[in-house]
Amino acid sequence: MSQQMIFIAMVFMAVFMLVMGLTIPVFGETSHNRNRLRKRIKEMIPEADAKAITVLLRKKYLKSLSPSERWLESLPGMESLSDTLEKAGYKTRAYQYVIGVFVVTLIAMILTWLLTRDLLWVIVVGTLTVLAPSLKILHAKRKRISRFEEELPDAIDVMKRAVKAGHPFSEALHLVGDEMEGPVAQEFKLTFADLNYGNDLRRALLGLLHRIPSVTVMVLVSSILIQKETGGNLTEILEQISRVIRSRFKFQRRVKTLSAEGRLSAWILAMVPFVLFIVISIMTPDYLPMLLDDPVGLKMILFAFVSMMIGIVWIRNILRIDV
Repeated sequence: MSQQMIFIAMVFMAVFMLVMGLTIPVFGETSHNRNRLRKRIKEMIPEADAKAITVLLRKKYLKSLSPSERWLESLPGMESLSDTLEKAGYKTRAYQYVIGVFVVTLIAMILTWLLTRDLLWVIVVGTLTVLAPSLKILHAKRKRISRFEEELPDAIDVMKRAVKAGHPFSEALHLVGDEMEGPVAQEFKLTFADLNYGNDLRRALLGLLHRIPSVTVMVLVSSILIQKETGGNLTEILEQISRVIRSRFKFQRRVKTLSAEGRLSAWILAMVPFVLFIVISIMTPDYLPMLLDDPVGLKMILFAFVSMMIGIVWIRNILRIDV
């Protein structure tokens, strides 16, 4: 049973590394660019204002709950979890998510114990049951942000036409929320609502940046804030930003196409050892115990597994283009 658990753990780690490493865009944001843009925004926005980005919306959200729900949502960590769920596009409340994961995990662990009577299997199943929803939320968050970025040029065009027609900038945000669909409409509606709740334009735009943390939104927000500080033609600025974002995604799609062969090769190279392990165990079951029962064989397996993890990270870094 221990040998099977070691093999299952290795398969899980390999698949996890592949999913987290090779399925994210090969073209995207670097930590250097993120830190540089954050630094520029912090220079324009006082720290006290940055901390008050979502205070009014959070208070309004808590007031809409019952006393018991308000108490649950006020527990430590719930605000951060609620923020993550919001970024992922889930309408589930934080306490509902925690209770749901706890109940499902408990049921899965009890069923595993009744079927196997093995504590190690119970721990593995419980861990996977807890991790699976978290990975799903992170994937949904990344997918929603990507969709927002793809639709952002069209939203900027709507804003540009509204400003060019003489509408105030706040009304341009409202038009984007009314005329478009998906994450862009939702986020711009929230930004417009943030303005109506009493926040100024700076805090409202920082709220948008907080909910959609990406380089493209950072560029849009910083450009608008600089224009409000120094003046200039907002229509031309929005047009240039829209053109740059479209060119960026055009280049991204080309890079993704050119790197498809490399990503497929990474999947094949990473999964071949496990496929061979299964095939050999079925065709010649007496062959593998010679490797698994010998201490030297276990060291060889560990060395091969660590080398494979390093190779996955290496391939990911080769395929990814940082800009």
